[in-house]
Amino acid sequence: MAFKAFMTGAAAAVSMLAWGGAASADMRFSLTTIGGSCGARCPQAIVADGEISDSTPDEFLSFVRANSRSGDLRSVVLLNSPGGKVVASMELGRMFRKVGAATVVARAVSDGDGRSHLTSGRCFSACVYALMGGRKRVVPAQSLVGIHRMFALEAGADPAGGGGGARRRFDNGDMRSVLSRYSEAMGVSRDLINTAERTPTESIHVLSPSEVARWRLGSSRF
Repeated sequence: MAFKAFMTGAAAAVSMLAWGGAASADMRFSLTTIGGSCGARCPQAIVADGEISDSTPDEFLSFVRANSRSGDLRSVVLLNSPGGKVVASMELGRMFRKVGAATVVARAVSDGDGRSHLTSGRCFSACVYALMGGRKRVVPAQSLVGIHRMFALEAGADPAGGGGGARRRFDNGDMRSVLSRYSEAMGVSRDLINTAERTPTESIHVLSPSEVARWRLGSSRF
């Protein structure tokens, strides 16, 4: 199914604290052709790789608009991300839902002939909230989905006395309520949010296949 026409105008910004984690390369979008026996009729999918930043939802919108006339583009997003900003991840998830995109935790590896094959991916921390937005969500058995407690980094005194650095600030319960309502609206159990907020930020709780299924986050097959 080709991408549906997207609504004009960027989604309204959410005026909430942007909770996030450690910095890495920001998410970038590209097209890939998934190989197979389909030959010239092989479909294209969107590759979404990197950390989700405040600008990611608008960049996805721009990418969809620029490629919406591609006749062989399918509404599939290959998602591979270490996480990022929670509010931006929810906005990205809402955009995935609005365009009718299926989300797959996977990476595209080039076959050298203009086509790609899929391999294992990861979707950690805030990425899970973008994953939730897929009209269909797929977590292949070899891919990893992980959750932990959200936090914000803010400037502050160095605990070691160095006079600089940043400190972590944790949610007072407001964002947890927002995430719980969001997950429920996307058809995912609130138990996922509860488990995430019980998991220390220094660790990652990798979801088992039974948790992915029980919390209605996705299936292992498309």
